[in-house]
Amino acid sequence: MNDSSTPSGFYKSRFYLMVTGLVLFGFILIGKLIHLQFYSNTEGLGIAPETLVKNVVLEPSRGDIYAADGNILATSVARYALHWDAVTVSEPLFQQYKKALADSLSSLTARESSSVLSQLETARKKKNRYWLVAKDISYSTYQRYKNFPLFNRGAYKGGLIVEQELKREHPLGKIAERTIGYEKLDKDGTYFRVGLEGAFSQYLRGDSGLRLKQKIANGQWKPISDSNEKEPTQGYDLRTTLDVNIQDIAHNALLSQLEAYDADHGTVVVMEVQTGAVKAIANLGRTEEGKYFEKLNYAVGEAHEPGSTFKLMGMIAALEDKVIDENSLIDTENGVLTFYGKYKVKDSKRGGYGTITAAKAFEVSSNVGLVKIIHENYKENPRKFVDRLYNMGLNKNLGLPIKGEGDPKIPYPSDADWDGLDLPWMAYGYGVSLTPLQTLTFYNAVANQGEMVQPRFLTEIGNLGNKPHKVFTKQVINPSICSEETLQKVQQMMFNVVDKKWGTGYRIKDSLLTMAGKTGTCQVDYTTDSVQYISSFVGYFPADKPQYSCIVVIHRPDKTKGYYGATVAAPVFKTIAKKIFNDIPKEVALERSRLTELIKNTNSSKELSVPNLTGLSEKEVLKKTQELGLKVLFRGTGTVKEQRPEAGTKMNTQQQIILKLS
Repeated sequence: MNDSSTPSGFYKSRFYLMVTGLVLFGFILIGKLIHLQFYSNTEGLGIAPETLVKNVVLEPSRGDIYAADGNILATSVARYALHWDAVTVSEPLFQQYKKALADSLSSLTARESSSVLSQLETARKKKNRYWLVAKDISYSTYQRYKNFPLFNRGAYKGGLIVEQELKREHPLGKIAERTIGYEKLDKDGTYFRVGLEGAFSQYLRGDSGLRLKQKIANGQWKPISDSNEKEPTQGYDLRTTLDVNIQDIAHNALLSQLEAYDADHGTVVVMEVQTGAVKAIANLGRTEEGKYFEKLNYAVGEAHEPGSTFKLMGMIAALEDKVIDENSLIDTENGVLTFYGKYKVKDSKRGGYGTITAAKAFEVSSNVGLVKIIHENYKENPRKFVDRLYNMGLNKNLGLPIKGEGDPKIPYPSDADWDGLDLPWMAYGYGVSLTPLQTLTFYNAVANQGEMVQPRFLTEIGNLGNKPHKVFTKQVINPSICSEETLQKVQQMMFNVVDKKWGTGYRIKDSLLTMAGKTGTCQVDYTTDSVQYISSFVGYFPADKPQYSCIVVIHRPDKTKGYYGATVAAPVFKTIAKKIFNDIPKEVALERSRLTELIKNTNSSKELSVPNLTGLSEKEVLKKTQELGLKVLFRGTGTVKEQRPEAGTKMNTQQQIILKLS
């Protein structure tokens, strides 16, 4: 007899059929959910799959930027935001650990434990999947949170959601800030790039990673797992030519003078003569409050009339073309030269200098003398003079990697706006435009026996300790700007500017350090009733064996306090030169094996930070830093009042700490 024919058999068959149907329905439902979440475009529901689950791009850690001595100028520091998914945690675990978790959070945040507990219970009750625990915290603080009760059970059981953001920091503060630069992403998706950060962003940036996240309540996104779908790859590091000590000297010397003369802005560049390596570059502009900061990269981007520092270019042209020699006599008359009955060229010395040699006309910076040299010898063929300037490369950009280099302007006789005043005005630095760095590059060539080299900001690109990805060496722009004979003559003139009593730079003469250079005082706004000035000095030191060239340019000093290049700019040059050679702080280089070992055996070098040395004596500093193997530079005597980098900054095997004692 068939069981199905009995009542019990009938009900069994119905039961089996129902169970089978439920199982099939379950499989279909699960399949549908998977299809909706990962594959279907869910048309008709109005929901796209990316609204449920998506891969979020993880920005990689940018490479670090180092000074020449290994100090970090810019680095990416990880900051963390922590949230808690109150739904993920099972009820037994929550009840078991909620009090301990509240106590732990209270100890770190200084909030009442009872208040924290109430917030946890409220988040649990409201099924909050993204309750804020902490934001913008350091790696070490994040590790503390991670080990709290319940949180230490991971994302799935403990509900802790960890999100990392990389922030760019400058451990040495505002040092060369505009040259280091930055890269910012605009709202329209384009990048705004400044300085080295912008110029070499393709190397610094690295490769992005991916992390899978799912959408939860209130439009928030939660990581699906603790691991990334694709790990981001850190970018390459940049090692610059900048010297922290020289940069510090240049910055403070410029700042002091800007404040003393209440000037609008100024710049200083120090360059290594033979290689073109930029050892310091300071650019300071005044705010509305009267403070100064790295406002713009004036050295690279601001082209302006150089004034008397351009007399070197005219003198070299005249000597090379042999229209004069250094002993040619020039009558400066009464110190005033008139063109077309109304346009006047005047000397700063009332009554003029009388009849003097061409060399002395340069050394006393006679406007009349230089204008007569150039105008009388080239007025019939101005093209010859300008061709000589072009031949020396003065009309060309330097080809710097940093964006925004100002364009030089050297008028040419075939220009539509060329007129009879262009030639005489060019002779003493008007009607032409150069950036401070372009002017310095030319003077550096004179110091470098005629070889013009490109200013260089980097030595290599690559990851610290590995083979460099790219190495930067000296680049020659012009192997010889003029003959050796002419070089020797103008080198002597530049030396006399500082060495001889009649020289415009005599007030900075030093018995221990020889210097050579040229003062510059250029009028601006000279077509108005409110004439302002640009004060400058450019040269090199030591004069007999040049190692460094330097330019100082200060815009719009308070005229009531002074405005001549010899008064305003030249003292800054001397301060920098003297400190580089006489006042470099004593250096104590300690054994570094301990620090190297620590970094090697530590998962994250961010855990190794610079100690706080403020208030300690020199002896106490040495004792505290001995076992870490740090390189310490002392400036002054007494106890530590200031340190760079600041306490807490991550260390590297080339770490150097600058301490100011008083």
